[in-house]
Amino acid sequence: MKKVAVISAILEDAQGVQSRFNEIVSEFKDIVRGRTGIPFDQYGISVITIIVIGEMDEINGLTGKLGNLKNVSVKTSISKKSVDA
Repeated sequence: MKKVAVISAILEDAQGVQSRFNEIVSEFKDIVRGRTGIPFDQYGISVITIIVIGEMDEINGLTGKLGNLKNVSVKTSISKKSVDA
């Protein structure tokens, strides 16, 4: 059963963690449907949203890896409805 989810992340040390963050997202490119990012250079942070469609294990795998990065805060909203994708 696939779900639609929105993953929001705040990178509090954007320059230090962005490369690894991007590598992890690339590992899950099959479930990523969209991504936006807004840098706040004056504060040294970036705010990123990622829209995914995938199995719960895939979504949890991605959010878990991102959430384990130092200076990264992650929250996820997952649809209650399953989708055929």
